[in-house]
Amino acid sequence: MDEERELRQRIRELEERNANLKEALAAAEAANQAKSSFLSSMSHDIRTPMNAIVGMTEIGLTHIDEKPRVQDCLQKIKTASDHLMSLVNDVLDMSRIDSGRLALNEEPFSLADLVHDLTVIMRPQADRKKQELQIEIGKIEEEYLLGDSLRIRQVLVNIIGNAIKYTLEEGSIEVGFSQCPVQPGKFPDQDQKRVCLKFWCKDNGVGMSQEFLERIFVPFERVNNTTINKIEGTGLGMAIVKNLVDTMEGQIRVESKEGAGSSFYISLPMTVCEHEKRIHKLPKGQTVLVADSRKRESDLAAQYLEHGGLKPVQIADGLTAVTWLTEQQYEEQMPCAMLLGQELSDMSVLELASHVRQLAGDEFPILLVSEEDWVEIEYRASRSGVNAFVPCPLFESRLLETLSELLNGGQREADDLALGADCAGQRILLVEDNELNQEIAMEMLKTLGAEVEVAGDGAQAVEAFAASPEDYFDIIFMDIQMPVLNGYEAARKIRRLPRLDATRVWIVAMTANAFVEDIRLSREAGMNEHCAKPVDPKRLQEILRGRPKCKGVRK
Repeated sequence: MDEERELRQRIRELEERNANLKEALAAAEAANQAKSSFLSSMSHDIRTPMNAIVGMTEIGLTHIDEKPRVQDCLQKIKTASDHLMSLVNDVLDMSRIDSGRLALNEEPFSLADLVHDLTVIMRPQADRKKQELQIEIGKIEEEYLLGDSLRIRQVLVNIIGNAIKYTLEEGSIEVGFSQCPVQPGKFPDQDQKRVCLKFWCKDNGVGMSQEFLERIFVPFERVNNTTINKIEGTGLGMAIVKNLVDTMEGQIRVESKEGAGSSFYISLPMTVCEHEKRIHKLPKGQTVLVADSRKRESDLAAQYLEHGGLKPVQIADGLTAVTWLTEQQYEEQMPCAMLLGQELSDMSVLELASHVRQLAGDEFPILLVSEEDWVEIEYRASRSGVNAFVPCPLFESRLLETLSELLNGGQREADDLALGADCAGQRILLVEDNELNQEIAMEMLKTLGAEVEVAGDGAQAVEAFAASPEDYFDIIFMDIQMPVLNGYEAARKIRRLPRLDATRVWIVAMTANAFVEDIRLSREAGMNEHCAKPVDPKRLQEILRGRPKCKGVRK
């Protein structure tokens, strides 16, 4: 009986092992099939932008004397290059996830800045398809958080980008942010205060079948639909999103139906960043006129003003606003400022600004809060009498800070309104061993008015800095992988030089080493910032704007 029982036990174990092997085999075959399909799709998707780059280069060279034609070719080459770069980044990210080398950076960041960056990136894409993109801000407990803002932005850009791609022209996309306290005991090891950042994205696009929803986070999977087969991508985006959300200890949920759109919901537990809160110098108890016909936006602005100790008066049309201001002026009870929204029921907001400027004089503060691109409307707005601008989505800190500056004789600098940088007269040491990369970086920097000197490797960079007078160089852009001496060692040697400016000169890694570990290594070597190749001119301008303006000051 014992032998029979042992035999039955062994048979059961063998059957279980065989069943497990069959499941593993089926999973491996499915994975191989997905990868084969992925490689086939990637071959097409990579060749498509490459074909555009090669083809447009040939056309541009053929029509080199026709400036409009060459400009058109260059714009199309840039678009194709950006797409090709996104494909490569997806593949590299997935490779690091599969190998277990995905790391997150934890640094202070502003939620207001993150949402503003998202708006700048995504709104032009939606505008090109004539889509309505609404970004709403709900209750926000804390604006300053600790986390990997680049990875959070990657998650949100991926989801919103998909909503734009898979929504037809003139469709609508709704994006929202809010926060709530983290449930007590959820993270017992955490001493710092935490909040849950909630994000949602809803569209009325093509949607997904229930069958595909079960595989949406599987790598290399793509929807097989004749309506969207021309939309290019790796099939890795959602797998990367899921892995990033899991790594951040968050949750993601998807609802969708074919032909009825999709909804994504993400919640991320975030650590609150302890920071010195700015005290806004606002005239407590004084009135601010809020002129906006959109009730929700007007109510939100009024709520923020009340938090700042001000008394908002909300008016929805321009004529009533002018009449009310005329009465207040007659009674010598003028408000301390006017906040202009994006819409009025009877006239344009800039028309009202012009009327108010004539009525109230040059000293009366007018603040514009709008979703418009400030670069495009700045000239008209300034001519109409607008003193300052706050971009939407509207955050309390930005509104009160800008209003405080405006009421205390300052004006919000254009740095916060548009990506512009001017480094005229600044001396820059460019450390780069590749001649083509040297040419590209020098042209970008010289366009901004900088004086650029070049070193061909890390050793030359150390020699050039050591031989220069103190405070001769304002900033050093340092490649990492170079002969003789790499960028990390060069930065360390410069920091150890026995001269005062060695500890304060701004050193920026300008390198193809673009992962979180590479950013950490550059900072450990004494560098202040990191700029990944291919160099994005906007990122370059952000770094130049963020560098301390006075010598001897470290950021």
